[in-house]
Amino acid sequence: MLLAQISDLHIKRPGALAYRRVDTAAYFSRCIAALNALEPRPDAVIVTGDLVDQGDVEQYEHLKTLLAPLQIACYLLVGNHDDRAALRTVFSERRELFEGGEFVQYVVDVGALRVLALDSIVPGASGGTLCAARLAWLERQLDAARDKAVIVALHHPPFVSGIGHMDRVRLDPVAARAFEALIARHPNVERVICGHVHRPMFARFAGTIASAVPAPAHQVALDLRDDGPSAFRMEAPAFALHRYDAATGLVTHHAYVDAGDGPYPFHEPAGALID
Repeated sequence: MLLAQISDLHIKRPGALAYRRVDTAAYFSRCIAALNALEPRPDAVIVTGDLVDQGDVEQYEHLKTLLAPLQIACYLLVGNHDDRAALRTVFSERRELFEGGEFVQYVVDVGALRVLALDSIVPGASGGTLCAARLAWLERQLDAARDKAVIVALHHPPFVSGIGHMDRVRLDPVAARAFEALIARHPNVERVICGHVHRPMFARFAGTIASAVPAPAHQVALDLRDDGPSAFRMEAPAFALHRYDAATGLVTHHAYVDAGDGPYPFHEPAGALID
């Protein structure tokens, strides 16, 4: 089973640039082409939030047009740049987006994996939380999935990244501790996956691993000073591929949107190592 994860698309209205510099739509189209070209092709794609940049209907309509060429089942989560009502208006055919009542959260099975999609947003705020209602929903779903391998997906990292300006808008520490305690009671959780920071990150968390992914366009500058400026770089766009096998568990690869030169062989046709 292969689950692709992309995050932080920040799609604008047609023709608009993010931060007057980044054509996020063009970058996302290249990402879609790269996903479609993968062999083997992923069983599903999950997008861990910040689908659009200002959460308005026109941006979601643009996102829907950009998603149309994707030839893989796709599941959407909300991030702090998203608006639940506008997302549901444009993607009204996506029944899973309505399963969580007030919140955009749902359960989907991808092969042998059960994915629990969590809504961590606080409308009007950059940071995230998990309120009592959302944690109760998660607990019910985890209890119902004790015989399955589980991935829990949300937008905001529940751990400290070391990038000061992003840590100030991560998952609320009180909520993160409650979330950690809940996950720790369920050893069948293979991974907690998130986005928000536009960087690849891994952390030990609640007896499992929590990981974040790079974005398909701009990346948050890697600056581990507490008082470092809020800034981005045009580093290589990328996404994650989570490979699950019941015998070996979950292994994650990061794949770059733009193919590098090659591949070149290590060995001569007769079998000798190329020197």
